[in-house]
Amino acid sequence: MVKNILIGIALAFMGLFLVMPLLVVFTEAFSAGIADYFTAITDPNVGSAITLTLIIALVVVPANLIFGICASWCIARFNFIGRDLLITLIDLPFSISPVIAGLLEVLLFGLNGLFGTWLANHNIQIIFALPGMILATIFVTFPFVAREIIPLAQEQGNDEEEAAVTLGASGLQIFFRVSLPKLRWGLFYGVLLCNARAMGEFGAVSVVSGKIFGSTDTLSLAVESLYESYEIQAAFACASLLAMLALVTLILKSALEWWHRDEIHAVRRKKAA
Repeated sequence: MVKNILIGIALAFMGLFLVMPLLVVFTEAFSAGIADYFTAITDPNVGSAITLTLIIALVVVPANLIFGICASWCIARFNFIGRDLLITLIDLPFSISPVIAGLLEVLLFGLNGLFGTWLANHNIQIIFALPGMILATIFVTFPFVAREIIPLAQEQGNDEEEAAVTLGASGLQIFFRVSLPKLRWGLFYGVLLCNARAMGEFGAVSVVSGKIFGSTDTLSLAVESLYESYEIQAAFACASLLAMLALVTLILKSALEWWHRDEIHAVRRKKAA
């Protein structure tokens, strides 16, 4: 009886806060017909927002991938001065509002910021331009890859790496042929989450972008711009693209967990023991 009640509450919660909003988004997006939907998402300004979103993701995801691999490798395999500080810094974006992160960037690189005068003298624009948007997105997304790999790397141990050393393998051979394959599902999972957050980020990017529709608007910012311009159907059309991204992310996440379920269960059993 209690189990059925809890399942019913969980399903009701998911229906109210997940399924219904998605239905509203897609209903409003197609409310004027399929033709108007495609007209909205193929608008040049919306196209610019989609392109800018993809550019940011193409820069942010590889950068966080490299950082996540390096940070997790160092933390899991070595004890060094500043190790605890590095772990704390990785978790920092989880405890700071994205809007505050964007404001801090303005205070550093804005015209009246700490480095603003030097940047202006060298004709380098970061705030209200693509570099600032990339930096803001990197800040809010860099924990995702590292946080997925670090626990997995710690639980896997280093017995196989030590065996490879005794057989004469070099550091790069050990990393690419022994260590990295053991972390692949956590790596894919982290990249997936990082990409989803990078494409959907709003708070930090809204502060540093200037929100110029058709120029410095990402897809999430375009939703706000269109809605404030009373282009409701177009706003929901753009929101539907982000919703589809979220659904694809969820499907891929579930697929990864299913494909690597044996590895995941083995790591969890080892951790519980």
